[in-house]
Amino acid sequence: MSRNPSNCNGDDMTETTLTELHHRSADGIEVSLLWSRVTNALTVAVEDSRSGVTFEVPAPADKALDVFEHPYAYAA
Repeated sequence: MSRNPSNCNGDDMTETTLTELHHRSADGIEVSLLWSRVTNALTVAVEDSRSGVTFEVPAPADKALDVFEHPYAYAA
């Protein structure tokens, strides 16, 4: 992946425009709070290595930490 903006063709936009603001890991579950520089949106990404389940939940700015702490409640 090129870090040079002049070589950006859009294919790797997700990787270069997302910033991980917070991360936690416990018992095989990884939770990340991500911020998109392009859309200014917050998302919580969850990966459960035990079950293979992965999902993302939109996180409104005023509830971002709550979504980060309780992503399964917001995924329903």
